[in-house]
Amino acid sequence: KILLILGFLSTLAVIALIAVAVTQNKPLPKNIKYGIVLDAGSSHTNLYVYEWPAEKENDTGVVQQVEVCKVEGPGISGYSHATEKAGPSLAQCLRQAEDVIPLKQHQETPVYLGATAGMRLLSLENKSAADKVLSSVEKTLRSAPFSFQGARIISGQEEGAYGWITINYLLGNFKQVLYQQQSGWTKLLYSLKSKSETSGALDLGGASTQITFVPNALSSESPENLLYFRLYGKDYLVYTHSFLCYGKDQALQQKLARDLQTTENSSLFDPCFHQGYQRTINISDLLKNPCTSTKKKQFPFSQLYIQGEGDYQKCRRNIQKLFNKTNCPYSSCSFNGIYLPPLQGDFGAFSAFYFVMNFLNLTSEQSPVPLDKVTSTIESFCAQPWHEVKTMYHQIKEKYLSEYCFSGAYILSLLENGYEFTEKNWQRIHFLGKIGSSDAGWTLGYMLNLTNMIPAEEPAMPPLSHGSYVGLMVLCSLVLVSVILFAWLLFHKPKCLQKGIV
Repeated sequence: KILLILGFLSTLAVIALIAVAVTQNKPLPKNIKYGIVLDAGSSHTNLYVYEWPAEKENDTGVVQQVEVCKVEGPGISGYSHATEKAGPSLAQCLRQAEDVIPLKQHQETPVYLGATAGMRLLSLENKSAADKVLSSVEKTLRSAPFSFQGARIISGQEEGAYGWITINYLLGNFKQVLYQQQSGWTKLLYSLKSKSETSGALDLGGASTQITFVPNALSSESPENLLYFRLYGKDYLVYTHSFLCYGKDQALQQKLARDLQTTENSSLFDPCFHQGYQRTINISDLLKNPCTSTKKKQFPFSQLYIQGEGDYQKCRRNIQKLFNKTNCPYSSCSFNGIYLPPLQGDFGAFSAFYFVMNFLNLTSEQSPVPLDKVTSTIESFCAQPWHEVKTMYHQIKEKYLSEYCFSGAYILSLLENGYEFTEKNWQRIHFLGKIGSSDAGWTLGYMLNLTNMIPAEEPAMPPLSHGSYVGLMVLCSLVLVSVILFAWLLFHKPKCLQKGIV
């Protein structure tokens, strides 16, 4: 009988130990939420799908990019003459998002569209057309199986601020624990963190450019350029400014409009295009938008025939005229009388900053390329004849390829002449495309901000608290040890003792 009882208790203790351990340590169900942000830029629209755990940390969602889809065709501002087509142009990318997000979560997945400088310009030029474009976009987004949360034109300040949040979130500057990054970025990330608590953000689009960073000292100058954030339990006072009309496409339009004023006939020799390159543009198209309309006057010709010269130094001199440095009502300025505090810390430069510099092989994960090498590389590229450039890069569309010389020279002018980066602090600029699995840009920061409005849910918890789990394991172990000890005593004591026990 005793043997049966001992065997039964031993078996019961072992089963209890195994059952408690398995139940407590089985994988918890993942509770993932999704969100969609459409970046409606001046030249194209991108759709991003993000995911984050429903249980949040420090009131800010842990958001990661899981999908990106580039919408075919122009940006939504390009549909000003056919506004009803703006919304349907997004349909294919919305269907792609449907495939990525689990069907049962479609209705609860929020979708937002933020339009940037292209729509800001269209709104200034033709508000009625801009409203109709947004109405068409909203109609398409409402017809998708997601939870439509808004389609609006975001301000330049928002674009700059959300870009700054994205960069610092991906670089791990808001938390001690970094995302799992590709190995090539590890050294860069730690070097950035060691030099500055946060990194500044430099964003360049087709129609605007933004600079955003945390100044070293507080100043009462130009308070409209200062924003307050509270992220991960810390306060940040951030300087940001957006220059409308100083994106790379509108800067080129500005330069051509300025050059046009000094042209005596319909031909223009342009040092910012390769030698042998030719382009014809309609003067009415060049001067119709708000960035160039101040140059509008009567010309005896309706078209401008551009012929490339491929002269980098002359191109830089032309571009520098776009930046008015004569009047500064503050202690320090960038250009056009806009306040700029002294540059502080490291900067992540993304969007067109990255795309242009990456094309020119001037981005590096390990260590930034020195300014003198950047200058000589762009100068050499601009000096190449057009027929050589076309042969070498035959896979790139001619319009984009023809403008890399201008764009490279413009980026250097903006950073050196506009923001006054020098040889000394140039290497604090890091040209970033992706960090980990996420694109550098304003949309992730926008999503991070919006997840603050999503109620935090109780995380999935193990069935037992840690204390109860440990207590049960100890109790089961003690029962098992007691049974084994009792059995040992029973079979190893003297026979007389055994008889006494029996």
